Amino acid sequence: MKYDQGARHHAKKSLGQNFLTDPNYIRKIVAAVGAEPGDSVIEIGPGLGALTEALVESGAEITAIELDRDLARLLCERFASSANFRLVEKDALEVDISSLIPSRSKLVANLPYYISTAILQRLAEQREAFSVLVLMFQKEVVDRITARPGDSDRGFLTVIVESAFQIEKLFDIPRNAFRPVPKVTSSVVRLVPKECSVTDEDAFRALVSTAFMQKRKTILNNLKVRHPNAAELLERSGIDPRRRAESLTLDEWLRLSGSILAA
Repeated sequence: MKYDQGARHHAKKSLGQNFLTDPNYIRKIVAAVGAEPGDSVIEIGPGLGALTEALVESGAEITAIELDRDLARLLCERFASSANFRLVEKDALEVDISSLIPSRSKLVANLPYYISTAILQRLAEQREAFSVLVLMFQKEVVDRITARPGDSDRGFLTVIVESAFQIEKLFDIPRNAFRPVPKVTSSVVRLVPKECSVTDEDAFRALVSTAFMQKRKTILNNLKVRHPNAAELLERSGIDPRRRAESLTLDEWLRLSGSILAA
């Protein structure tokens, strides 16, 4: 299928649109998804349809979610003859994805920086719907969600994603692989959902958010804002109160969360 990808659409800065055009990286992303006939695949932000075309050709059932009305129209025209393609013209942050697809579907997305935190939290909440997620972000976002304990990049988003998924960074994508050319390098990450290890996910997110409220402060000083007995909770969890939140492992976060719920 030949298609003039840029002739009929001007990228919108307000939506963070940069379209992947390099066929080598398109192939690598599709291979990472592993779409096969009989699979159900969600694509968030299909753009001009470069990845979509390869996904449709795999024989999988493709559901594309696109916010931009102009792109939605072009995609419907481009894939009008493809029985295994359907388009949902909505904001992915407002869609209950699990209601659109059978359980254990695959997901692929090229996500702009400005919604990265919100969409990752949303996908974590809906993770039981997926078997694997292959996501492309600005490299800075992937550095954050893959940061190890003690790394200064480690923060709220790292812990929330780590609690919900097994995380594997796959590869970087250079700026010149996109049109228009963005100002930053992108990276691709693969997430595999974990069994839920948190009793109360809302309380867990609130704990992690509080602990990272001021990163230069100790975890004790941050937690005291919401938990007057923070010193006791940390002692019960085996965590030195002088440490900073970025130094805690996921197991320590889970212990601390359990201590708070048991208090």
